[in-house]
Amino acid sequence: MGAWEKFLNNVRLRRVVVLLVVILVLYLMRSLLSLILLTFIFTFLVLKFAGFLKRRAHLPTVTGVIIIYLAVVTALYLAITIYFPMIFKQTEAMIKYLIEFYQKPSVDANGFFKMIGNYISTSDIAAQMKNGVTLVFKYVTTVGTMGVTFILSLFLSFFFTIENRRMASFSRSFLSGPYAWFFQDIYYFAEKFVNTFGVVIETQFIIAIVNTVITTICLAVMQMPQLFSLSLLIFLMSLIPVAGVIISAIPMSVIGYSVGGVRYVFYIIIMLLVVHTLESYVLNPKLMSNKTELPIFYTFVVLFVAEHLFGMWGLIVGIPIFTFLLDILGVKPIRPTKAYLRRLRNHKKPKEEKIK
Repeated sequence: MGAWEKFLNNVRLRRVVVLLVVILVLYLMRSLLSLILLTFIFTFLVLKFAGFLKRRAHLPTVTGVIIIYLAVVTALYLAITIYFPMIFKQTEAMIKYLIEFYQKPSVDANGFFKMIGNYISTSDIAAQMKNGVTLVFKYVTTVGTMGVTFILSLFLSFFFTIENRRMASFSRSFLSGPYAWFFQDIYYFAEKFVNTFGVVIETQFIIAIVNTVITTICLAVMQMPQLFSLSLLIFLMSLIPVAGVIISAIPMSVIGYSVGGVRYVFYIIIMLLVVHTLESYVLNPKLMSNKTELPIFYTFVVLFVAEHLFGMWGLIVGIPIFTFLLDILGVKPIRPTKAYLRRLRNHKKPKEEKIK
């Protein structure tokens, strides 16, 4: 038996090589990484929701996909024509308000700001905040590019989902032939990726929606200004594990202080603690009992590294990618979801050809 045959028969080594090849290809295509991730996320979420409509409303998958994308296009039209200008004005007003409030605080707030200023002057928080502001402006300047990427991803995911069966049938043709081993290993990693990355992303989106709804209702009861802008901020920050709660708490606390003083800051902190407790002990176990719970230290380290590697996207996809790697390495295997097991039962899993 030659070296090549030995390599093909060594499944573990072969899969390591295939994974490294995939990582190298993605690295070379890193300028398209946002497009690839968005397309995958849209496709995964749309197919999930289309499956839900098929089970509950008995709608064909194609009909469900068309309805979902019509709803998305309608929502985008309303957002661009009505809500985006409103959010932009409220965000501009919120930023101006925060600057004016910091530059000209009330008499009662002078002591508070002096204490904060003394603490900041003796720590490295100022440098960290400066870096954070630089990152924010950097991300704002890429909004146009992200808009184009968003639209392209939406189109690509539409064509993928509308021809889901045909795509699956055509893709299975790669699993036969002299190089079937290579595509079989890619299929193996694709299954793992969907069962880990996809499920974690889905859970993050559901939790972000629930957090946004609950927090927005509480803020509306408290009669907080710039509600649309704060709601958008809360949703985006809810997609970032742990750190998002801390980041969103700062502008809400400052605006709350201007509306109701220290009492409102206390209310906001209590509200965020309750929402975070609901997320940690109710939503996460309910939505994904097999999720790998990371210690806070690991979470922050992964977020820092992912932000350095992927930029803004790293804050959202860092934890799912790390979870996927843990599953691949066998450190913290993720149990297949019920829907995933149903798919395995309904569709015969391709078997690896015996390599002689």
